[in-house]
Amino acid sequence: MSINKEIIINSSTTQTRVAITEDGKLVDFFVENPEKRRTVGDIYLGRIARVLPGIKAAFINIGQKHDAFLHFSDIGTRLEPLQGILNEEDNDDTDDMDEEENNSEPTHFEVPKLHKGQEILVQIIKEPVGNKGVRVTSSVSLPGRFCVLLPYDRKVGISKKITDYKERRRLRKLARSIIPRNCGLIIRTAAMDQSEEDMTNDLTYLVKTWEKIQSTAKNKKPPMLVYEDLSTTSSVIRDFFTPDINKVFVDDKKLFKELRSYVKVMQPNLIDRFEYLRDDEPIFETFGIEKQIKTMMARKVPLPSGGHIIIDHTEAMYVIDVNSGRYAAKKDQELNSLKTDLEAAREIVRQLRLRDIGGLLVVDFIDLEDDKNRKKIYDELKKEFKRDRAKVALLPMTDFGIIQITRQRVRENIIQSMYEECPYCVGTGLLTKKSNVMHDLEEWLQRYNVQGDEKKLILRVHPDLANTLTKGMFSTFFKLKWKYSLKIKMEEDNKVNPSTFQIVSVESGKDLTKKYG
Repeated sequence: MSINKEIIINSSTTQTRVAITEDGKLVDFFVENPEKRRTVGDIYLGRIARVLPGIKAAFINIGQKHDAFLHFSDIGTRLEPLQGILNEEDNDDTDDMDEEENNSEPTHFEVPKLHKGQEILVQIIKEPVGNKGVRVTSSVSLPGRFCVLLPYDRKVGISKKITDYKERRRLRKLARSIIPRNCGLIIRTAAMDQSEEDMTNDLTYLVKTWEKIQSTAKNKKPPMLVYEDLSTTSSVIRDFFTPDINKVFVDDKKLFKELRSYVKVMQPNLIDRFEYLRDDEPIFETFGIEKQIKTMMARKVPLPSGGHIIIDHTEAMYVIDVNSGRYAAKKDQELNSLKTDLEAAREIVRQLRLRDIGGLLVVDFIDLEDDKNRKKIYDELKKEFKRDRAKVALLPMTDFGIIQITRQRVRENIIQSMYEECPYCVGTGLLTKKSNVMHDLEEWLQRYNVQGDEKKLILRVHPDLANTLTKGMFSTFFKLKWKYSLKIKMEEDNKVNPSTFQIVSVESGKDLTKKYG
């Protein structure tokens, strides 16, 4: 039975959201904000700011707030010919080497010849996270609909997701016949069963793009953006709109026309799968996606059998806890635990994809006594992760029911892109109790009574704290003024953090909070 796969695109004045569903169930979700444009794939002409052999990395000035991070393992063997573009040298590197897509860089590498002030062409491979700048590579690649162009590389790769031997052989032969001089090529999954004409058209577009990049890099001074990759929405269509997608629904007419024009050039035979859908009801409500997004954002995610998983984020890793949620008789405990753990394994992989969570993850499954059952959980995770586009590594379950996972981090996860850190709790989810704030206020007044010399002060607090301070006939505020013989005027201010207070001099208007704090 075939799966009904659809792409639903919701565009508003403030953002564009893209949902990919399988039989109505959300499996991938992307958000494009105008204030934070997607930068992965962008190519910059940068200048080396620092080279640190101790951490095997260099920092590149590309004109952003933080210098880009270039690890020596992301330099590869193409640095010299790519540098030749900037030095206007002619490089001849035409050998072919068969490799598979997604092969990692060699783990052993020589320290490259880099120096401060050197110009270098780099491409962003990871979005900035927190205070860290973007991560870049000097191994530039240009993705198209069916193939990826690798300037000055020597490999011809075929996507591992194309499993048919005859099709792999056909595509490899085709790639060798159309590959340009001084370039390598990776054949993408979408190329399966495509004609030579479609493949050639896609490659021609990439070659022209590369020629423009070279021309710009030669004639500009760093730091300079020399190539801007597609927007999030267009890149989703490029990467995910394969023949197994039944429909693409778009609720914005302008965006609908743009995407149709793009597909008309790249794959005209699929143009009829686009549909403009404009209704009084929001498109995500129509397809039942809004409710799924709210569940996706929650800390607690329910499981079909009545159990649930809890997803927490720490500075170093994500921690996921699996809970049964129902009492099970002792004789059935192992079976019920296995059932809940299997459901959790499937849901965890789905949540990691949906939220685009990367880095180190530790999952605490319900304890299983049988080694065979522990292996079933591990195998289920491996099977589910095969559908994940990000690189994933995991270790077998320990005796304590723990499974450790690392998942490739490319961009900010969905929670980070849709939410901001609370200025009051600073991301902890906790506010100081009012009794503690009032205690801190009294200590401040006690210090000021010894060190200060003004008697008239203004106390600025959040309305919630003001309400507590002034409650009752002999309120805490009245007692503090009387105890320290001070004339204090209280002002309510919604902008003041509920966990703090602000004290200002009436005479000078200066903020005295930190001076006596």
